[in-house]
Amino acid sequence: MKSFLKFTLASIVGVLISSLIIFLIVIAIVAAIVSSTEKEVAIKDNSILKIELNKPIPERSSDNPFENFDFKNFKPSVSIGLTDILKNIKAAKTDPKIRGIYLELSTIPSGAAVIEEIRSALLDFKTSKKFIISYADIYTHGTYYLASVSDSIFLNPMGELTFLGLRSEQLFFKGTLEKLDIEPQIIRHGKFKSAVEPLINEKMSDANREQMNTLLSSIWNHMVEGISKQRKISKTELNRLADEMIIRNANAALEHKLIDGLRYKDEILARLSKQTGGKPDKDPEFVGLSQYNKVPKSRKDFPKNKIAVIYACGDIMMGKGEDDNIGSDNLSATIRTARRDSSIKAIVLRINSPGGSAQASDIIWRELSLAVKAKPLIVSMGTVAASGGYYIAAPADTIVAEPTTITGSIGVFGVLLNAKNFFNKKLGITTDVAQTNKHADLGSIYRPLSAEEKEVIQAEVENIYDVFLSRVSSGRKMSKAAVDEIGQGRVWSATDAKRIGLVDILGGMDKAIEIAAKKAKLKDYRVVELPKLEDPFSSLISEFSAKVRSNIVNTELGNEQYIYQNIKKTLNRQGILTRMPYDINFY
Repeated sequence: MKSFLKFTLASIVGVLISSLIIFLIVIAIVAAIVSSTEKEVAIKDNSILKIELNKPIPERSSDNPFENFDFKNFKPSVSIGLTDILKNIKAAKTDPKIRGIYLELSTIPSGAAVIEEIRSALLDFKTSKKFIISYADIYTHGTYYLASVSDSIFLNPMGELTFLGLRSEQLFFKGTLEKLDIEPQIIRHGKFKSAVEPLINEKMSDANREQMNTLLSSIWNHMVEGISKQRKISKTELNRLADEMIIRNANAALEHKLIDGLRYKDEILARLSKQTGGKPDKDPEFVGLSQYNKVPKSRKDFPKNKIAVIYACGDIMMGKGEDDNIGSDNLSATIRTARRDSSIKAIVLRINSPGGSAQASDIIWRELSLAVKAKPLIVSMGTVAASGGYYIAAPADTIVAEPTTITGSIGVFGVLLNAKNFFNKKLGITTDVAQTNKHADLGSIYRPLSAEEKEVIQAEVENIYDVFLSRVSSGRKMSKAAVDEIGQGRVWSATDAKRIGLVDILGGMDKAIEIAAKKAKLKDYRVVELPKLEDPFSSLISEFSAKVRSNIVNTELGNEQYIYQNIKKTLNRQGILTRMPYDINFY
């Protein structure tokens, strides 16, 4: 009886706790939904657009309540997409109620090309003669590069400005796999295809180091050139400051003219208030990006003709895919719909992908090769469009990329793990198999590949690489030999990619849309974004657990979460892939 009462009480307490948690989650969901559907915002005269970019910047804003919810603090948290950030900066340029922009920067957990696109929008904003002022407690390479467009750059007197140059750090798991008695079986084509190196090496190969040095140097030189132009400091001097570690504190940053002053935040607020005609003891009228996004923008006529912007973001995989990756079925269906829609006169494919499944990439390529015969197809590359990401870009009429976009990586590899010794020696598990034919268990993790099987898989990798070369050769109007020479899995910055013929024009999304309109001979048109975002309530059911897990990882690991994600992705890669050799984070 005593045990019965104990377990009954425990069950009741469990139900009560579960009910409380569910209740809190429901409240959170309602709060997030209410937050995402607020009424239009009216702003006051002499307002300042305040831009903070301390969260990952997706390609476009989401209506999903779980995307707009901070599980750490259990409250709504709006994340603005790159498309809306650019639209807001453009709108602020001609908005008579906006006097200027205030950049409050810390870190920007997004790629170099995203920062580049926002920076270009800010440079265009400056032509309005409105002010841009930046302030930070700490400037990283990325935030300082963005801030360099400002009329005035301020730093906390006890703050820091990192100016040392760029680096690439890669994790290698050879020792870990050896300790676990797991054998990675690698089949690849391309001397630069270093996606498999973390499994078989303890350090970078010479070829990988060569491509990384070239890539980092290209991005760094572009950044230095931009800073030099805006700050009127020679590139030679900027590199000297980095090489000799001269910028050690805030005073050094001021002395060498990387910034314009050392101020505390209250002093910046007082300056902005005075600059916009406010009272010294009152904060200026700020409007944040999320607020300004809700300000009604002036609307023109509703043209019938459309340009479709189709987003292809994340790893490429077979099937339907999810929000953070590209499913061959869903993306192909979206492209097919746009091709058949007579009101859509041109397509802009926005790619932000390191690649993935070779077969999925070819399925998407097929739909794009049909689309380009029906109407203009322009590719706009984001942070990365490499390997499978470049594979699907190949059919386009024109490829547009930011100078710091990472692209190329034309190569193929396959990974199969042999965990026989791990199960046998570490866990005491043995396996046996019954099969009808000699190679029926090909790909099993419980045994190594035979020499004959490796030869067959290598032949298939070579075949896929040859197809990859053909796709690029046909799309870029280059010989296969020429593509092979710049391929071999090598990754390029878009600056170098333009020089060797993989990219046509340097620029962002607006440039790609402009080219699409010109090729389609359109004067009046509207832009539609595809695929259409899923209904928020449908997303609740499908994404709840995944989003909770993601937020827990983000909360606990912060900026180092990429290490966990890289380990997880690396160990899950099997089969034949066309994927960039690594993920690059920009700080």
